Amino acid sequence: MKISVPNLGNTSIAAKALFEGLQIDYVLPQVSSKSTLELGSKYSPEEICLPFKIMVGNYIEAMEKGADTFIITGSCGPCRYGEYCELQINILKKLNPKVELIVIDAPGDIGKDELLKRIGKISEKSPLCRQEKLKAVYNALRVINAVDDIEKALRLKAGYEIDRGHCKRILYEFKRRMLVAKGVNEMLSLIKEYKKIVGSVPIDKNRRVIKVAIIGEIYTIIEPFSNLYIEDKLMDYGVSTMRTLYPSWWVKNLAMSPLKLHSIDIRMASKKYLPYYIGGHGRECIGEAVLAHKHGCDGAIQIFPFGCMPEIVSKSILPTISKDKDFPIMTLVVDELTGEAGYVTRIEAFIDLLERRIKKCII
Repeated sequence: MKISVPNLGNTSIAAKALFEGLQIDYVLPQVSSKSTLELGSKYSPEEICLPFKIMVGNYIEAMEKGADTFIITGSCGPCRYGEYCELQINILKKLNPKVELIVIDAPGDIGKDELLKRIGKISEKSPLCRQEKLKAVYNALRVINAVDDIEKALRLKAGYEIDRGHCKRILYEFKRRMLVAKGVNEMLSLIKEYKKIVGSVPIDKNRRVIKVAIIGEIYTIIEPFSNLYIEDKLMDYGVSTMRTLYPSWWVKNLAMSPLKLHSIDIRMASKKYLPYYIGGHGRECIGEAVLAHKHGCDGAIQIFPFGCMPEIVSKSILPTISKDKDFPIMTLVVDELTGEAGYVTRIEAFIDLLERRIKKCII
């Protein structure tokens, strides 16, 4: 078995830590690119959403490197993501009948026994004892939590940095070194090293910077290729960004769901505008918009793939929040035909709007 995962932000780094810790043969997917999307679109249903097509492209590129087993997360409810596993396995089986797709879903949806059975397919390939396997999982969780925390800190500091581009260079260097690190211990050492580097970045605390919250469908805000690297663009403009949905958030949310203790702050914040779960992360989008205003952001950008049903519902509610809170919110819809020039123009116009609002308040 040679295992792989689709790209989803920092999950590749966590997957590397997990598979190396378990001593399981693995292949990391190539960084998603235009060729990845073209390859995925070739084998995907035309009307399916953008994340599906990119993920299929990731699978095929990994298969070309010898991968025969893939892990994805599942989803239930009125969202196409809940159908991904069945559709994708049909596509992959046509390309390679021996390929296997292991879906990790919430125990409340598939049952604890079924979840353990699926996890067992992975763990049984490890030569380690049970205690060592648990340690490998623990270390992988440490890695994903720390990597996400470092990224959050750098994206927030980007607006305050004295040397424009410093935070972005650190972030890219950190991720590159994590992906080529030899073993979990070296990855943990790098994390310790870069926490100190992040803490020592020269900043101007008195600068009035623009803060923007990134909200919306989880894949398109976590996987940078799908949103045309919007957070990197905002860093280039000297804008600080905040985002709740990271891979580490998803893991914590999944673990706390059986106890009904997941995303309490988001549920409370969304209660007035959307008190029910509607599939995907539609309710989270609403709660995040309210929390972004509460936490002092100047605006929010909702991003979702064309045709995403839960986010379409959220999009119809966001104007009410914007009016009630006097809080600018812009929506960006992405698919394989999205042009970067028009996309960037809209982002720049939104930043200009926020700058004018800030200047007006200062005057």
